[in-house]
Amino acid sequence: MYGAILGDIIGSPFEFDRGDKTKDFELFTDSCSFTDDTVMTLAVAEALMAVGKDADANEIKDAVVSSMQNWGRKYPDAGYGGRFGHWLWAKDPKPYRSYGNGSAMRVSAAGWLYDSLERTREAARATAEVTHNHPEGIKGAEATASAIFLARNGESKEAIKEYITREFNYDLNRTLDEIRPTYHMDESCQRTVPEAIIAFLEADSFEDAVRGAVSLGGDADTLGAITGSIAEAYYGIPAILIAECRARIDEGLMTDTLNHFDEALGRTGNREPWADVPDGNRPIEAAIARLYEQSSRERLEEFFDILLDRMGQNGDFLVPYMTDTPFFTDEDLERVQIGKTYHLDHDVRMKIQTLMDEQKREWIGIFTSEEEMNKGDDAPVRMNRSVTDILQIAWNQENITGVVINPFGNSFRMQRATIGALLELHRRNCAKEETKNGENN
Repeated sequence: MYGAILGDIIGSPFEFDRGDKTKDFELFTDSCSFTDDTVMTLAVAEALMAVGKDADANEIKDAVVSSMQNWGRKYPDAGYGGRFGHWLWAKDPKPYRSYGNGSAMRVSAAGWLYDSLERTREAARATAEVTHNHPEGIKGAEATASAIFLARNGESKEAIKEYITREFNYDLNRTLDEIRPTYHMDESCQRTVPEAIIAFLEADSFEDAVRGAVSLGGDADTLGAITGSIAEAYYGIPAILIAECRARIDEGLMTDTLNHFDEALGRTGNREPWADVPDGNRPIEAAIARLYEQSSRERLEEFFDILLDRMGQNGDFLVPYMTDTPFFTDEDLERVQIGKTYHLDHDVRMKIQTLMDEQKREWIGIFTSEEEMNKGDDAPVRMNRSVTDILQIAWNQENITGVVINPFGNSFRMQRATIGALLELHRRNCAKEETKNGENN
């Protein structure tokens, strides 16, 4: 499900051929947002979990209708198609022979929740038939759920391709380069699902799969959702992208449903601890240095894992402050003794020092050590703040673009969207740790 939601969010700015038909684009921008694909994906997941694995087709249909109408009415402006928008508000909703790609973009939960391919296809068919009861609409949902089931059970891409071709008669022998030049907006299953599967088949990672799907143009968010749902089952998703996903959806109903889904699959959401990481910020410095040696997805994930561990340890960064009010007068300084505590009899006004980049954007500079801070020209007032606190400060200030770790040396920039994703993942880790401790006690 995370894959479908991420594909939707990443593809959302490029829907209706608004992109440049390239895989080279910024993955997350301020224009990224969830759409009807995410809303309905969560609605279907909620319905399937509610009725359980043994529900028959009619029970699934009733639950899906109720859930999709409830979710659709909570999110009425998510970007639904015309006929589906009317269906959401109908007192007695009926299927309308649609062969649109909506049946495929919302079906991902069916690919995960069942123990056999036959049962997966039955459930996928039922989720489609409440609206998309045209043979092509049903086929699109079944093909997508089947690919997810096969991928999560360790089948090769060759086996997945062979099964989908044989069972659904999709032409999967084309390449993205062949499809891309003439591909335009098409909301049908027959012109979306095979292209989305081809994007998965060509990819070498989850991110590459979504980029490939979005690069086709057209209904980019739905292409991304379908491809992402399959790619997640095959590759998994890096923790930082899962955190990014959760940071960009609504906390509460949406995140609670994802939590429930994780529990239904027996997924804890916890990383393996980095047992060999010592106290202090040296591992962060080392991870940044390795990124300078070779920038790669694996090393970026390593950096974020180490940073998350430091947050879990309640570790500190050095943060420079500016003040126009001295802590001590010259007379006071003459009486100061090292190691003693002093109480000030006046207020000290302080402001976090920020940096300005070439585009006049403000960043908060934070430092892993005195050594890194002293690489600068000045010697500002500095304080220790926890990594989590300073990231939260940056996240809360809309005028701040992000933070720069060690701006005078090997630096690393994190924009607010990434910071929000990290904070969300940290909160989840803390909550699960509290639950674990409570159970042990």
